[in-house]
Amino acid sequence: MAVSATLHCLTGCAIGEIAGLMIGTAIGLSTGWTIVLAVALAFLFGYTLSTLPLLKAGLGVGAALSVVLAADTLSIATMEIVDNAVMAIIPGAMDAGLVNVIFWVGMMIALTVAFFAAWPVNRYLLQRGKGHALTHEYHGATSVSTGLRRFIPSFSTGALVATIAAFMLGGLVVSIADEMKTGDSGGGHAAQVVHE
Repeated sequence: MAVSATLHCLTGCAIGEIAGLMIGTAIGLSTGWTIVLAVALAFLFGYTLSTLPLLKAGLGVGAALSVVLAADTLSIATMEIVDNAVMAIIPGAMDAGLVNVIFWVGMMIALTVAFFAAWPVNRYLLQRGKGHALTHEYHGATSVSTGLRRFIPSFSTGALVATIAAFMLGGLVVSIADEMKTGDSGGGHAAQVVHE
């Protein structure tokens, strides 16, 4: 269960991190502000992915958020600290543009290391009835969702992980193709790709 909880956390963090980096790069934010945006979005998406099943199971928004904040904050914080630390120590990864192999390889390495850092945290919390143990009773609830709750999507952890992996591999392939075409290693953090 700790592996599943960590993978679930990883998907929210990855969505937020990548979205934040893409938005920050697109609007020309500095590296520091891009990291702030990426971390904020990682928490937002992480909490959202954990809140949706609770809402579908019948909890109110306030109760669901209360459970999720207690369950996921330590795991997401661990993942974000490690993820950003790894990206910072990989030469050029923090300043790499989105169409740059080092960005995508660095992100894959950082998220993998972050998974292995957060997994023991989740395991420790689960063994003490905390963390994802707080949300577990609501996942896969047998009651039929009614009203607007029936439209709340249900995403399996496997589907989320597969989607993130496919997206990251797609980014890597595009970066490799761009480097083969231009013959260089891409631009800096906010570099624009200009094709003639």
